[in-house]
Amino acid sequence: MALKSNPKKGSVDPGDAVSRAIETLLPERLQRMKRFTGLPVVFGGATRPVAGQTDLVVSRAVGALGDSLGGLVIRPGLGLGGTVLSQGLPRWVSDYAGSTTITHDYDPVVAAEGMTSVLAVPLVVRGSVHGLLYGAVREQQPIGDRGLRDAVVVAQQLQRDVERRLAPEHEQSGRPGASALADLAALIEETDDPALRDRLLRIHRDLGGGRTPRSGRCPLGPRELDALRLVAIGASNVEIAAELGLSPQTVKAYMHSAMQKLDAPNRTAAVHAARLAGLLD
Repeated sequence: MALKSNPKKGSVDPGDAVSRAIETLLPERLQRMKRFTGLPVVFGGATRPVAGQTDLVVSRAVGALGDSLGGLVIRPGLGLGGTVLSQGLPRWVSDYAGSTTITHDYDPVVAAEGMTSVLAVPLVVRGSVHGLLYGAVREQQPIGDRGLRDAVVVAQQLQRDVERRLAPEHEQSGRPGASALADLAALIEETDDPALRDRLLRIHRDLGGGRTPRSGRCPLGPRELDALRLVAIGASNVEIAAELGLSPQTVKAYMHSAMQKLDAPNRTAAVHAARLAGLLD
């Protein structure tokens, strides 16, 4: 079921732009959420103005048994999702059918999918809830705090990506040509020819590149550096995986490789060694 708003001719509703951005990113992010959380069914959608209020329409599902979730309209205050839609805070219930903290308007859909423990996480963009991510299990085992926390990580990344899509071009890049300068800096890092390297360094400086790229080859690969930067701010492997679009197992492999290259016994020591070597900004 598709619902469309009818804004006045010539007007542009910023909420519509946010919802469109969420819908564009949602299919891939639900696949990522299912992979990272291990939940058998995940689904979500964006908000739409309907009959004078803002509802949410479930537009995508991964792992669903049937089509009962497709086009499901979630109204503020009703069910778990409606509560999250109204409050703007993530929540989960361990026994959806028996919960006394939510209404049961959507019990037939929950029963049709065999869902027991269900979570819902809001997508808050520019201070307002513009979408929801759901996850659920089908056995009598609660999702728990960890499942909710992992889902929040995916939601936070989606929120950041939506905001980047909506930002003006000069805000996305920091300044005109920043992306090209970053590509040039990466090329300098990969260049073995000293003469070509010096020439590229001069071009980088002439274009206003600011800090000159490091001399010498970096012992770590780009993904290893990305992982270490996130470790430096306290991110877990699951959070790093969500941020970089990798699996937690791949993150572990990158971290193991980085520790070996830096001769570091643990993650903290690897970050310290990388900083001393000038590898982390």
